Amino acid sequence: MAKLKLDLHEIYNKGYKIDAELQRIVDEAIEKKIALVEIIPGKGSGQLKKKVLRFLDQKHIRALYHRVEKDDKNFGRIFVHFKH
Repeated sequence: MAKLKLDLHEIYNKGYKIDAELQRIVDEAIEKKIALVEIIPGKGSGQLKKKVLRFLDQKHIRALYHRVEKDDKNFGRIFVHFKH
């Protein structure tokens, strides 16, 4: 199964870049019909993870994917599942 991975460690403090990268990875998954995207906001204080989840919860974004899975073994990882 093909998977895309987005690590946000490098841009954790650049809000505008985070949204742009999240949009880019969602668009790429749809364009290439990728079934799974792994987003790594890291553990930290949890603020970046909340930002990612808020982004994914926007109505126009939520319509693009099937479900979001928070990794129960690794707090700093989110999986976004797509149905094509």
